[in-house]
Amino acid sequence: MSLTFRAVSEDQPGPKWAGLFAGYWPAYHAWWRREGLRGRPTYLESRRQLRTHMPEIADLYDTLCELAGGSDAQARFLSFYTPPAYLSGCSQAIWPGETPLLVRNYDYSQKAFDAVVMKTRWQGRGVIGTTDGLFGLVDGVNDAGLAVSLTFGGRREVGQGFGVPLILRYILQTCTTADEAGAVLKRVPSHMSYNVTVLDRQRNYLTAYLTPDRPTQITHAAVATNHQERVEWSSHARFTATVERERFLLHRLTLHPETQDKFVGAFLKPPLYSTAFSHGFGTLFTAAYRPADGAVDIHWPGLDWPKSFDHFPEDSVRVDFPAA
Repeated sequence: MSLTFRAVSEDQPGPKWAGLFAGYWPAYHAWWRREGLRGRPTYLESRRQLRTHMPEIADLYDTLCELAGGSDAQARFLSFYTPPAYLSGCSQAIWPGETPLLVRNYDYSQKAFDAVVMKTRWQGRGVIGTTDGLFGLVDGVNDAGLAVSLTFGGRREVGQGFGVPLILRYILQTCTTADEAGAVLKRVPSHMSYNVTVLDRQRNYLTAYLTPDRPTQITHAAVATNHQERVEWSSHARFTATVERERFLLHRLTLHPETQDKFVGAFLKPPLYSTAFSHGFGTLFTAAYRPADGAVDIHWPGLDWPKSFDHFPEDSVRVDFPAA
């Protein structure tokens, strides 16, 4: 199995974004319609919810809808309001050294992945991140020195709220500190359970446990895998080894200090690195975010792909993944 990752830079929404969206739209549309449309939020309801909870990016949303083609389905999709359920694996942790460093593995289906790292300056805010639906982000950093990443929270419940990739985009568009991001995470409803870790350039950090059916909990956890305070979906926990991965990372945090390179390297090997590609939970990439430098280094075993606000070539890299 192989994937080609692309780096795209476009300061304002324009032809590059529109071209990417047009190429991906048939797959997006098929996914978005897979559970049927009965009972799904209308365009007017989706837009109203976005303007209520994330008003600062509502005009940006309108611009992207127009660029996408302006159809009802495209606009409802781009709102990320109460989308179909989706699951991922993922591990993330804050390096215990003095320099702010957030490292994460993204374990997900290669068939439902944009494989696009995009640098934008939408609404005057510089953001670099791994896109989801080309509006949302699964991780990223902004030019204020704030980095954010997500993992699935390991619960079956689905409710009314936003797909978490748009919440991450909203944080990076509007926040500059971990405390500001925490306030957003407590306020904006998520349609499923996710763990969101935030790190700023002063090395202030938090992990928020988002759920659709109870209040968001803000913690000082430096590690997040695929459960929250306890395992609530045992079969998913066993399949993804969420407890084992969490214990492995917690153990590393309690050992004598190790270098950044060694800490990042641990994510490229078992038990953190997953080869469950045929089941939709293989590690598609490892990202090491350095918010104070405005940079991210994207890694695969034997391959590195550095990006930053100061140096962001629009190149691509083909990645061959090992057999399961």
